[in-house]
Amino acid sequence: GGGGIENPAFESPSSALGRRYYEGPTRGGAVTPAPSAPCPGFEEGPCGWGPCTPKALQFCNNPQGYLVAYSLLAVFQGIVVNGLINISISTIEKRYELNSSLTGLISSSYDIAFCILSLFVSYFGERGHKPRWLAFSAFMLGLGSLVFSMPHFSSGKYQYGGKLEDTCQAAGTTFPNATCHVRKGSPLHKYLYVFILGQLMLGVGGTPLYTLGTAFIDDSVPKHMSSLYIGIGYSMSLLGPAIGYVLGGQLLKVYIDIQIPERQDTTYTKVDQDDPRWLGAWWIGFVASFFAIWLLIIPFSCFPRHLPGTAKIQAEKISETHDDGSQVLVQTNNIGQSIKDFPMALMILLRNPVLMSLVIASSSEALVATGFATFLPKFIENQFGKSSSSAATLGGLVLIPAAALGQVISGVLVSKLKMNCKSIIKFMISTCSVALILNSVFLFAKCGNEPFAGVSETYNG
Repeated sequence: GGGGIENPAFESPSSALGRRYYEGPTRGGAVTPAPSAPCPGFEEGPCGWGPCTPKALQFCNNPQGYLVAYSLLAVFQGIVVNGLINISISTIEKRYELNSSLTGLISSSYDIAFCILSLFVSYFGERGHKPRWLAFSAFMLGLGSLVFSMPHFSSGKYQYGGKLEDTCQAAGTTFPNATCHVRKGSPLHKYLYVFILGQLMLGVGGTPLYTLGTAFIDDSVPKHMSSLYIGIGYSMSLLGPAIGYVLGGQLLKVYIDIQIPERQDTTYTKVDQDDPRWLGAWWIGFVASFFAIWLLIIPFSCFPRHLPGTAKIQAEKISETHDDGSQVLVQTNNIGQSIKDFPMALMILLRNPVLMSLVIASSSEALVATGFATFLPKFIENQFGKSSSSAATLGGLVLIPAAALGQVISGVLVSKLKMNCKSIIKFMISTCSVALILNSVFLFAKCGNEPFAGVSETYNG
């Protein structure tokens, strides 16, 4: 959850199970199994670019090869959206003089773009060339990473000033031997819009990855293997934040401008990592991710519209949806061929009680998980007096391992036990109930503030 996030680290893989949702009770209460058949013009082909189809590429022209490319893109998306951005929030706040409400807006910009675009991308991309949509996803994720790092290169050198010795509470407050000044209308505030633009681009790039990317896996592998493949893909998306937290935490130990400036003026003292004026090199990870992600455009651009064997797999799949008449309506009116059909398709989904229940459940989970992942490092840093790098590392150790294990273990269980949709939903209810009980611990956890001279402690000593 990304991320934010669209925080994919905490997204439910509902898009991959879209074809197996129960669509409500039938008039007779029975399940109507019906084999699905590939649509006309079903194209399977070799890996390559047009007539150029090297034999070496055909080794990757299978679900395993696609899963490797998908996992790499998910890793880097997780590194940027749910790793580097989360641990850079406190540094960006200080460097560009923003408050938490504004950095919260930066974090949520990814989710805003994802929410707006996901319906349209899923609708138009479902019948399109999904791997090429993933190539576009890699392009936008790389571009978004580059744009997010641009404020560092255009805002000049960081001027950390003199040693902070007085605390100011309001403009014009005068202390003995010192006058308090509050800066208003800082020119650095304009970079807020650059960060938001970068996040919006990352949201555009993440949308095909977690809608069409998983749908392509579901199309290309047998039903009992789909959950395992998707579980591996999502666990890789959780490996990304782990790498992002650790890598970003180490980069924050590097001074923001690489070389710490030597000051001749006695009012300036050389900063170190324990100095509150210290800012780490938050931008390096974004630039490195830009180059790495753009390399992934190449493999996605060479995959065919459908992997070899997809038509046979689709013909063998059995529909598990209740027949409430929507399938007949879609097939009779050929809904999904043009933009005019979008409102009708949306209404069919909105009338699906199970789908709507899953959407509400995922949204409720994301409400907690996304905010937790975004601000946990900052909370650790402020509550316990840790450095930015230490807080980032601790946050990663708390958030990532259990989430990654959950994705893999659930995928293995669903695959090995060959659960149907009804069993999967019961499984989800049980795990979410346990999570809800454990979340209640935070209602009773109390953390006292550190001693603050003149507020909670006296100045004596």
